[in-house]
Amino acid sequence: MAVAVRRITEFYDWIEDVADDRVEDWLLMATPWPAMAFIITYLLFVWLGPKFMKNREPYNLKSTLLVYNFMLVILSIYMFKEFLITSLLGNYSYRCQTVDYSTSPLAMRMTRVCWWFFFSKVIELLDTVFFILRKKDNQVTFLHVYHHSSMVVNWWLGVKYVAGGQAFFIGMLNSFVHVVMYSYYALSAIGPHMQKYLWWKRYMTQLQLVQFFGFLFHTGYNMTVECGFPTGFNIAVFLYCFSMVVLFSNFYIKSYKQKGKKYKE
Repeated sequence: MAVAVRRITEFYDWIEDVADDRVEDWLLMATPWPAMAFIITYLLFVWLGPKFMKNREPYNLKSTLLVYNFMLVILSIYMFKEFLITSLLGNYSYRCQTVDYSTSPLAMRMTRVCWWFFFSKVIELLDTVFFILRKKDNQVTFLHVYHHSSMVVNWWLGVKYVAGGQAFFIGMLNSFVHVVMYSYYALSAIGPHMQKYLWWKRYMTQLQLVQFFGFLFHTGYNMTVECGFPTGFNIAVFLYCFSMVVLFSNFYIKSYKQKGKKYKE
């Protein structure tokens, strides 16, 4: 038992030693426990929320959803712009880019937008909260919960150890997709009369799938070359994106292909 405790302590000391000192004092970054507290609270709400709402009327959150979704559109536009401009100014390679751990203005600018991207994933946990409070439990699927909770963990690790480098490509492309996605949610929240303008929902799901295929091929390529970006992170990203391709493909088939076939029949 004592040996196991010592090894765990040594491992914890090691991961602290290799962490990025630049983000040590930033919000939620000193230790993993605050981020884990968010995840645990989130999962508890996913479990207990529907029980709480079982005999209650769904909340009318129209105004809240409008403000929330439009704010996320603005934040996503900001992050996309920062990832794009900083990578261009820094002459980043779109094939494979190592992390700049310096405190130069461009390196810190990239680190800051990576932190904002992580923090946006914490904010987006509210997606699920709003679904449950509105009794839209059919939206709270395994894919939804897995994606929202895992992204907080993934990007806490990303900011803590590899804030920048080729990780910028994931943040940039995902921010663009979220501009489209939260624009759709904001328009949908206006009211039922907007549905006739939201015929492009299917294409939004296709865009999400293309995004994950893009990450898969991008990371897969980076695993075959040497550019200084940690191999362990590349492997983790590749496996995660593979899981998302499988889950999103399954969602797409069930939502559009199978429903369309039943409709024709």
